[in-house]
Amino acid sequence: MASYALLQQCASGISRNSLRLSRLFSSKGTDIQKKPDIAERKSLQEIILSPEETKYLQASKSTITITSDEDVGYVSGVPEEHIKTRKVRIYQPAKSAMQSGTNNIHFWQMDFDTRERWENPLMGWTSSGDPMSNIKVDFATKEEAIAHCKKMGWDYYVQKPNVSQPKPRSYGSNFSWNKRTRVSTK
Repeated sequence: MASYALLQQCASGISRNSLRLSRLFSSKGTDIQKKPDIAERKSLQEIILSPEETKYLQASKSTITITSDEDVGYVSGVPEEHIKTRKVRIYQPAKSAMQSGTNNIHFWQMDFDTRERWENPLMGWTSSGDPMSNIKVDFATKEEAIAHCKKMGWDYYVQKPNVSQPKPRSYGSNFSWNKRTRVSTK
């Protein structure tokens, strides 16, 4: 393997017309004049296209920067009255009353304000003509939710999260002898 790499290095040195190597392999005692360098190979695109066309192709492959604010609410498919007049609430959901505790509350949610609803007199179902009324979107951080609202062009407000401060207690404090924690049943 090493001999192959050495042979490859020697061959590349010879092909570049190195003066030292050409003198080494020469049968004459005099110096050999260096041959002119071979022209670099051009790609087919450089030969066919004019300089203006190559500049255009390079410009089309570069990134585009947008200087104005990005507002994609108009292309989202939602009617305009639901974009302009909506208020979005960004909040952290409350703790579940079930046994999961604080497991599913470490994210931020976004939902829309409620619009008019009506009740079906026959079945008693509640209906709404609002397509955005039952949408809740989850975000990892509050900043992501705010950026999404700005991108869609919605007015928003952030509801302050309710942080509970649990009392530090241990299981052993239920049975302490010097505090009145147990109630007599007699």
